[in-house]
Amino acid sequence: MSDKNIKKTISTLISGVVPVNIDNIDTDQIIPARFLKATTREGFGENLFCDWKKNADGSLKADFPLNEPKYKGHRILVAGNNFGCGSSREHAAWSIVDYGFDVVVSSFFADIFKNNALNNGLLPVQVSPAFLKKIFDLVQTDANATLTVDLEAQSIKITATGETENFEINPYKKMCLLKGFDDIDYLLSLKPQIETYEKQREFNF
Repeated sequence: MSDKNIKKTISTLISGVVPVNIDNIDTDQIIPARFLKATTREGFGENLFCDWKKNADGSLKADFPLNEPKYKGHRILVAGNNFGCGSSREHAAWSIVDYGFDVVVSSFFADIFKNNALNNGLLPVQVSPAFLKKIFDLVQTDANATLTVDLEAQSIKITATGETENFEINPYKKMCLLKGFDDIDYLLSLKPQIETYEKQREFNF
């Protein structure tokens, strides 16, 4: 994600997925602590899952999903249960967004990671364990299989089969993602109402 004033909205996304079928992925595995020296959000994507996707000599591990050409360009990350546990570092969400993902799917998210994701334009979609297994099974047989994520309807669909589940999201965060707002943008959007209220107060006094 860039710190420039370019606002990303999320509405409906149809994309292939990158499967990382590992449970209990913590924030240090998402972005190792040694890469947390920068204070801006750019550049973290390069080191997403660094210790898993690279050998000790810095060469890429051919069998790690992020390195496999068949998953290149896919914008949905699908991970195992309890994703984003561990420390509260916001850099974990930064690295996923900076890599190019818009959505991350799991059967459970750590609360702090989930909030950090929503605050940084990344949609965490929590599905049932059974639905998650269906996604992993499908992608194993078809690397080009896609998911359809509809934020407005709060639904995720396996495009090929039509199987669908609904997911929960905080209404305020949903609105922010649909409009491309952060908290400051939301407050600025209320400026006309605030000005009207202030004028009414002046008149009453």
